[in-house]
Amino acid sequence: MRLTLLALALVASGALADDTYVRGHTRKDGTYVQPHHRTAPDNSRGNNYGSQGNVNPWTGRAGTVNPYAPPQPSVPTYPAYPGSR
Repeated sequence: MRLTLLALALVASGALADDTYVRGHTRKDGTYVQPHHRTAPDNSRGNNYGSQGNVNPWTGRAGTVNPYAPPQPSVPTYPAYPGSR
């Protein structure tokens, strides 16, 4: 009951107005991505659900990512040819 009231309050306040629903899809590498909600795309790193100080209203999880830290590469970089640096 409390969760329902909280969800209604968030919707009424417009807190959920700036998010986007992402349909489930399969990536090129064959990985399936579950359908989910994310914040609407913009140029701010501080207003994302995963940023510290924010809470994802869909899951209730607190953000853990420091929005002011430099971005980390998602894939390790390797030399183009073995032995080259």
